[in-house]
Amino acid sequence: MKKYKIAAILMIIHGGIIELGGFLALIPVILYGTDKVNVGQYFSFIVPYLQENFYLMMIISGIFGIVRLIGAIGLLKNRMWGLVLSVVNCVITMALMIFMLPAGIIDGIFACTALILILTQYFGKNKIEE
Repeated sequence: MKKYKIAAILMIIHGGIIELGGFLALIPVILYGTDKVNVGQYFSFIVPYLQENFYLMMIISGIFGIVRLIGAIGLLKNRMWGLVLSVVNCVITMALMIFMLPAGIIDGIFACTALILILTQYFGKNKIEE
């Protein structure tokens, strides 16, 4: 259970600070107006489409953050749905992090570490074949 708790804490940090933080940064941008602030100029992604649609990326970040927090809370409450949601979240993040370089590196560190902890706790010392 200890590995689940550590994984859930990592996911709370990842979802609450990194993902939702990016989403909440959208509030001052909206208040000041998009014509006055071009947030995309301060961040760069290797995929031009993401760069051109930075505001949409911030909204998607909020959605990912909320779902990641829900999965982490389910994992902390020892619910199977929390485990499955957390694994799905980590796998999707691993698939998408390559498109969001360089920012995706920190996503990968958090998601991969959480996934390893979840899987090693769930499967323990089970062998593929006896």
